[in-house]
Amino acid sequence: MNKLELKTFLDEKVALYNRPNFIESDPIQIPHRYSLKEDVEIAGFLAATIAWGNRKMIIQNSNKMMDLLGNSPYDFILNHEDHHLEKLEKFVHRTFNGHDFIYFIKSLQNIYSNHSGMEAIFNKYQEPDSLQNAISEFKKIFFELNHSIRTVKHVSDPSKNSSSKRINMWLRWNCRQDSNGVDLGIWKNISPSKLSCPLDVHSGNVARKLGLLTRNQNDGKALAELDANLRILDPEDPVKYDFALFGLGVFEKF
Repeated sequence: MNKLELKTFLDEKVALYNRPNFIESDPIQIPHRYSLKEDVEIAGFLAATIAWGNRKMIIQNSNKMMDLLGNSPYDFILNHEDHHLEKLEKFVHRTFNGHDFIYFIKSLQNIYSNHSGMEAIFNKYQEPDSLQNAISEFKKIFFELNHSIRTVKHVSDPSKNSSSKRINMWLRWNCRQDSNGVDLGIWKNISPSKLSCPLDVHSGNVARKLGLLTRNQNDGKALAELDANLRILDPEDPVKYDFALFGLGVFEKF
């Protein structure tokens, strides 16, 4: 396919998958449960953090996290006392455990109390054409409290050549203005043009078959290559093509 044919093909797949019924089987349903901005971004962040493995299990355990937070994550984070954290100790999703969960709650309390919230950090460190440096700065702030080394792996870092798939997915949820009601678009001061595609095994394999990606590893360098090609197709909303790449890979076994 030439560039025009490829764009037409992918635009059709975006239209097919970027619909409300996409929410039913995707972790994005977790932040969709809430209306308060802070609840939405926190629920999304926690769900995205454990978004690897079986999707049904991701959704099940994300709901369990919300239940443990009294289904009011922002209120729990701001107002919890130490003894309230004990019930989080038994939580497990793959390698993310209760110890990690407790640190995340303490760190988020620090971020909302002392850094004006997660959105403020990304607003401060966003660059003209990218949020990848902002992710790295966010990670520095996230781990400025005393923490276990084991917990660090649960927040990725583009400066270490990570594709940061889960955070980029969460940023898509927060920043992309989606007229179809899938992405939430609660952060108004970051342009969707700066977003990067959540790169994983599915989107990576499809991108290679379509000639959008030549690098074999799904790392930060591959993400930069994919981003550059998607920005050619739509410089204002390049990450809409995540719906096409994901849908082709997961639902169509492309």
